[in-house]
Amino acid sequence: MSELLSVDIALDRILGDMNRLPVQETTLDGAYGRTLAEDIVARHDIPSFANSSMDGFAVRSDDVASATPESPIALTVSMDIPAGSAPDRAVRQGEAARIMTGAPIPDGADAVVPVEQTDVNWRDTAHAPLSDRVQIYKAATRGANVRYPGEDVRSGQRVLLAGTRIRPAEIGVLAGLGFAHVACVRPPRVAILSGGDELLAPDEPLAPGKIRDMNSYALAALVQENGGIPVRIPTAKDDLDDIRLRFHEALAAQPDIIISSAGVSVGTADLIRIVLEEMGSVGFWKINLRPGKPLAYGNLGGIPFFGLPGNPVSAMITFDVFVRPCLLKLLGAHDLTQTTEAMVGEDIRSDGRRTYARVKLSHENGKLVARTTGTQSSSAITSMVLADGLLIMPEGTTLATAGQTYPVRILR
Repeated sequence: MSELLSVDIALDRILGDMNRLPVQETTLDGAYGRTLAEDIVARHDIPSFANSSMDGFAVRSDDVASATPESPIALTVSMDIPAGSAPDRAVRQGEAARIMTGAPIPDGADAVVPVEQTDVNWRDTAHAPLSDRVQIYKAATRGANVRYPGEDVRSGQRVLLAGTRIRPAEIGVLAGLGFAHVACVRPPRVAILSGGDELLAPDEPLAPGKIRDMNSYALAALVQENGGIPVRIPTAKDDLDDIRLRFHEALAAQPDIIISSAGVSVGTADLIRIVLEEMGSVGFWKINLRPGKPLAYGNLGGIPFFGLPGNPVSAMITFDVFVRPCLLKLLGAHDLTQTTEAMVGEDIRSDGRRTYARVKLSHENGKLVARTTGTQSSSAITSMVLADGLLIMPEGTTLATAGQTYPVRILR
C-alpha cells in the first residue's frame, strides 16, 4: 500500500478489532495496577459514624460560645473516649469528654475543642491521666473538628467506575468500603520481539556494526506502564526460518497482541511479509506520521500484530499512538486519547505529516508552554528521556508558530 494512510483512519481500523478482555476476580492485595471491570458502589458511609478530627474535648458548642483566653470556660470532664471505643453516655450541659482523633462523638456533643486551646498539656494523649476539669480558651462553633457520617462517601454512591486503573488511593477506598476482592479486567498479554542481525543483548560487548537492543526493553516497559503483561521473545535474525521460529514462540505465549520492531521498512520487509502471509495477514501501511511512517498492522495466527519501526523513538511513539489505545480498550478504559493543550514556546517545523514532537512542558503565566527537547532525530532515545509530552502537529502543518496552541499527549 503506497499511499500514506492518516493516523486517525488507521487507528479507527485497529481499534475496531479490539474488545474488552474477560473479567477476573482478584484479591485487594493483588489489585494494584489492575483495571476495574465493574462500577464500585459504596456499601456504607465513609466515615460511618461522626468522629473527631482532633485530639481534644468533645463539648456542647453553646457551653463554650463565650470562651476566650482572658475569660475561659471551665467544664467538668465526664469521660474518656479513646479511638476504637464507643461512648456509653451523653455529654450533658457543663460537661466535656476527652476524645482522641477518630473516636466517636458522644451524644449531646456537637463540637471538639483541640487540646491546644485548653489548659491541658498532654505529652502522651493516649495515656495521660484524666483531669476532673478543663479550661476552654476558645469558642467552638457547631460542627467544629467533627467529621460527619458520609462526609467523604455516601452509602449507595458510585465511587469508582469500570475502566478505572487501580492506584494506591483506589486501593484505600476499596479497603475502606470492605472490598476484599474486586472484579478486574484480565491484563492483556503482549508478545514483543525485535528483529535484525545487528542487535545485541544489553550485557553483550559491542562489536563493529552491532548495536544493543533497546526497543524490546522499552516496549516491554511501555506495556507494563499501560496495564499489560509483556512477554519478551528472543531476537529474530534476518533469516526466514528464524523469523518463523520466533513468530511461533510469540504465538505459544498466548498473547492478546504481538509487537515486533524493525523489519517493516525497505530491506528486511520482504522476509517479514513472507512469514506473515504464511501465518496470517498484514497490510503494510505507510502512515502519514512523523516519526514512524513505516508501520504494519494485521494478524499473526489470528492475533493482532503490530510491526513497529526500528528506530527507538519511532518505535516508542508509534506504540503510544497505536498500541497504547488498544491496550486501554482491551482493559475497558474510557479515555483512549488522553491529551491536553499547550502553547508553543518556540517555532517548531515539520514536513507536513502528522507530527509528534518531543517537548518539555512548563507553566508560565498560567499557561502550559511546550518547547522541544532539542534534536528530533528518531534515533535519539534521550529525546524521549527528556520529554514531558508529545506536541501533536496536524497533517499539512509545516510550522507551529510560537504562541499558537496545539494538543499535547502528556508522558509524565
